Amino acid sequence: MWSKMVKDGQFDRENFSSGPSMPSSPGDTLCAAVSASAWVEPHGKCTVAFSLAWSSPKVKFVKGSTFQRRYTKFYGTSDRAAVDLAHDALTHYKRWEEEIEKWQNPILKDEKLPEWYKFTLFNELYFLVAGGTIWIDTPFQSSNMRNSQDQVKESENAVVQLTEAKVDCRKRETDSTYDSTASRGHNHLDENYKDISHENGCVNTLRKGNSTNTLPCSTMKNLQHDDDNDDGGRFLYLEGVEYVMWCTYDVHFYASFALLMLFPRIELSIQREFAQAVLCEDGRKVKYLAEGNWGIRKVFGAVPHDLGTHDPWHEMNAYNIHDTSKWKDLNPKFVLQVYRDFSATGDLQFGVDVWPAVRAAMEYMEQFDRDADGLIENDGFPDQTYDTWTVHGVSAYCGGLWLAALQAAAAMAIQLGDRDFAETCKRKFLKAKPVFEQKLWNGSYFNYDSGSSGNSKSIQADQLAGQWYTASSGLPSLFDDFKIKSSLRKVYDFNVMKVKGGRMGAVNGMHPNGKVDETCMQSREIWTGVTYGVAATMILAGMEEEAFTTAEGIFQAGWSEDGYGYWFQTPEALSIDGHYRSLIYMRPLAIWGMQYALSLPKAVLEAPKMNFMDRIHLPPVSGGLHNETGNFFTLLRTQPSRREAVKNGCQGSGFSCNL
Repeated sequence: MWSKMVKDGQFDRENFSSGPSMPSSPGDTLCAAVSASAWVEPHGKCTVAFSLAWSSPKVKFVKGSTFQRRYTKFYGTSDRAAVDLAHDALTHYKRWEEEIEKWQNPILKDEKLPEWYKFTLFNELYFLVAGGTIWIDTPFQSSNMRNSQDQVKESENAVVQLTEAKVDCRKRETDSTYDSTASRGHNHLDENYKDISHENGCVNTLRKGNSTNTLPCSTMKNLQHDDDNDDGGRFLYLEGVEYVMWCTYDVHFYASFALLMLFPRIELSIQREFAQAVLCEDGRKVKYLAEGNWGIRKVFGAVPHDLGTHDPWHEMNAYNIHDTSKWKDLNPKFVLQVYRDFSATGDLQFGVDVWPAVRAAMEYMEQFDRDADGLIENDGFPDQTYDTWTVHGVSAYCGGLWLAALQAAAAMAIQLGDRDFAETCKRKFLKAKPVFEQKLWNGSYFNYDSGSSGNSKSIQADQLAGQWYTASSGLPSLFDDFKIKSSLRKVYDFNVMKVKGGRMGAVNGMHPNGKVDETCMQSREIWTGVTYGVAATMILAGMEEEAFTTAEGIFQAGWSEDGYGYWFQTPEALSIDGHYRSLIYMRPLAIWGMQYALSLPKAVLEAPKMNFMDRIHLPPVSGGLHNETGNFFTLLRTQPSRREAVKNGCQGSGFSCNL
């Protein structure tokens, strides 16, 4: 082809209508080319647009489950799909470019924002198109079901949906009791797994009246809104190209701001997936590598670490270093993400749909309050997203997430009419908060944990992760303004500025004497996504200058010409000397948490502030709820969709609605 172009400057025109070429043989070298020609007047200009498209309609996972990609809903699966895609690209690309400019220009032309921040914000989105995402249609096809005809028949006959557990805001409360019953599952287990009994498998259980209905997770309908126009499909994205687990949830906690701001229906879809997963149990045994012990793959009430690897949705928790059902951050992170999304989108139906899982997730955590002080305790192993960094007793990270989750769950319960559960969460919050401060506050920041190890007094960069979400959701601050700013100032002065003069980001752990915490690999690392999250927390606390200086360290180290060359492959972690761990990683999408903090949704900004943690008792509900200022908030007897709510005058995050 090159010789032809060199000789004639074009290909033969008869090629255009010659039809498909002969099928290739194994080992053949394949190539293709297209050319176009045009007359250009002297000093004139001519633009020739080319469009390249390909169609790979089917997704097939290692263990056999197959799905159709999302675009096939609009283009089908025939050989013509790629042609139609290319045609639409040529027809509409100018409009697409205009829409992209409309989206980006308000940020790119904002003179108040640093230049490095503007393009790094958009460049970090490379992760969503770097090959580690799968987007399929919502409905399960028959080929997606398990081969067991009994399971399919059970799926058809059972009338079980999470929406049956909706909260009637005026007359009843959601039953908080969930039974976990095992049913026959899959026998194709690999060498790392073995059956507990003949009753292994993944099931979902909901109590309805006096009876309990169970349904295997592998045959359950996805919890999507019934309105097809609101359907965002089902979405998976890898934790990273080296850590190949789908939708790793403790990391999604940081990355999810990008999806919420840009693709909110996809974000709600992911939360619905995890809400369904909370109410499932998978009894197959798994051997955990760190301790060498055995546990079951998925425990009822526990938020899974991920949606799986080889058979996502059907076989969750591919992570097998630790038993994540004993982690202390996953459940609070679920509650916090759900409430943030609920408050930002104002989607009342979403709140109703996931509420049973929120309650179950909160109730599951009660077992980790060993001394009945309202606070959860860590168990002396790395039982959170920092999975090599051991924690003892009450910790700033997990304890803060728990406090924030208690407040968020109480706020959501009030809005959905579950008054008893709101009161329970408030009691625990009011009991736990002074204990948290007593055990961890040292006058300038919150200690790493309440233990007696050599790093218990370390300054953790991520110590205010709970406050980050609290402020992002429009809820009252967890701590007074002095404690918040003092902690962030300590992190800035030590974790940020004492490492290469602030040109690397925030190191995870720092001793109060100004030396990096060398307890483990992760304590001495700089996590790119955590640094962005800390910067977002600073913005929400009114410390914008410190926030941009903190985040600029990641730009300097990873994206600038003077850095270490990690552009479009931002790693999870950097060592102080610039070495990386885990390239092309999910967590750096947390830079969108900064943008979220700079431009909080109208629903969050305008929602009435309810300082419900100042009191425990809630007045009886008779068609509505009064707050301290006397404002009246109507509680909905039936929960409308967001579209219905807008049409009928509902606004904000569900705090006010006049129907």
